[in-house]
Amino acid sequence: MRRTILPIVIAAFASTAAHAQALRQPGTPANLPKLHISSSTFAPGAPQPVSVAFAGCGGGNVSPELRWTGAPASTKSFVITEFDPDAPTGVGFWHWTVANIPASVTSLAAGAALPAGAVAGLTDYGLAGYQGPCPPTGDKPHRYKITISALDIPAVTGFTAGSTGAFLSFSTRGHIVAQGSYSGTYAR
Repeated sequence: MRRTILPIVIAAFASTAAHAQALRQPGTPANLPKLHISSSTFAPGAPQPVSVAFAGCGGGNVSPELRWTGAPASTKSFVITEFDPDAPTGVGFWHWTVANIPASVTSLAAGAALPAGAVAGLTDYGLAGYQGPCPPTGDKPHRYKITISALDIPAVTGFTAGSTGAFLSFSTRGHIVAQGSYSGTYAR
């Protein structure tokens, strides 16, 4: 009986993998051109300064300085998100959601106002705009992943100051033409 089941199991896995590959849309994060992101606020993978931490945790709540290159000619706007996958929520925590950054913009100064047309959505604090790290005291350092996505649309339809990170992720699906990430850590 084992000899009969093993080929069926292998065939089922192969069929599932082929089906998943067939469902993958062109331009999904697995095969996108990479944006190159840098920051003078902290080194990649390094601890972030207290200046970026949430004000309610004794920080300055100042968004980090960011620069990016490598966007293809088809880019019409950018999206920036910051996400903590280590938050003790079971689903992570959104710290920053920004859409409709014009394609001509390739940097943001630390704590800068957003460029004209850009919209900052809700964080999981329930507030719009940048809201920095605030992991529970004594937790291991949390990872904070900043992702910048180049889109082939000039604006994310329906994205407002009341929109969530989940809405932004869903709404940009199929429109991302390049993407890059930059991470730092924070602990208290």
